[in-house]
Amino acid sequence: MTNKNSKKGKTEEKNMTSEEKDVVDTDIDIQYNDDGQIIKTPEMKEYEEKTGKYAIWRGVITEGFKRWKAGEHVYDRDKERVSLYVSEDSKKDWLEFIEKNNYSTISKLIRDSVKYFIEKQSAMKGEELLRTDIQKISNISHALKEPLTTIKGFSQLLLENYKEELNEEVQETVQNIFNQSILLEKKIVNILDDIKVEEIQYDILLIEDDLPTIRLITSYFESKGYKCKGVISGTKGIEELKASTPKIILLDIILPDLSGYDLCKIIKSDEKYKDIPVYFLTAIPASEVEKRLEDTKADGFILKPFDFSDFELIFENL
Repeated sequence: MTNKNSKKGKTEEKNMTSEEKDVVDTDIDIQYNDDGQIIKTPEMKEYEEKTGKYAIWRGVITEGFKRWKAGEHVYDRDKERVSLYVSEDSKKDWLEFIEKNNYSTISKLIRDSVKYFIEKQSAMKGEELLRTDIQKISNISHALKEPLTTIKGFSQLLLENYKEELNEEVQETVQNIFNQSILLEKKIVNILDDIKVEEIQYDILLIEDDLPTIRLITSYFESKGYKCKGVISGTKGIEELKASTPKIILLDIILPDLSGYDLCKIIKSDEKYKDIPVYFLTAIPASEVEKRLEDTKADGFILKPFDFSDFELIFENL
């Protein structure tokens, strides 16, 4: 009895060119479905999973699969292709990485990365996200985005400038790499967007560029039962104001990035912050500071070197 699928396979073979016959001419047991398409074997699926390449292309078995089945490490060519676009040091790092982590192709690396981030994002709970160190997350994001930019950039460059020189299989592979890199990039951004920084409320915002002074004043107010947040620049002070509204601001006049006078004007001109008492904390002579109280709209000042009793005047605002 003649097998229907096998018969159809022989008919297909008669209509093939000599080159296509050479591709199909192998010891692989080929089976066809009712539409005349080759049915993928478990071995073919394993090949595609491990190498990121096609076992069947345009209805015929690929040379890559045949070489792989014969025992050849076909993904060695991908290693060489990567090395065309990177330095010798990067090439060495890449080869060591794929040897240790069993990544034979860039596309497999991207697929696994996307899968990992999707699973990781689903597993993380809201409370765990709040406990996550935001700086560490940012560092991880940067570490991922830097090589991802290179992968996405080169794949786009190949598609836009060298498309005519690539055969259809390579074009589709490069397009897949480009699409997966965009997907991974979006996943990274979404993960960071989902992390909400817990707002920390404090009583006093201290904007002072001298760290020992920050530690001293912070310790003093904490001993009195108040929370004090110290930052070392005007820019950081503005960032803190956007994150949390303090009851009082202690402001040094001489800061590394902008004048305390100017910063006070910025604070007092903002409807959201204008009612927060601002006290200058400075070593500038009192006569000079007094001249600027009106135009800066500051509520007062404390001179350095100070005595802790000098802070008594601001406790009524706490």
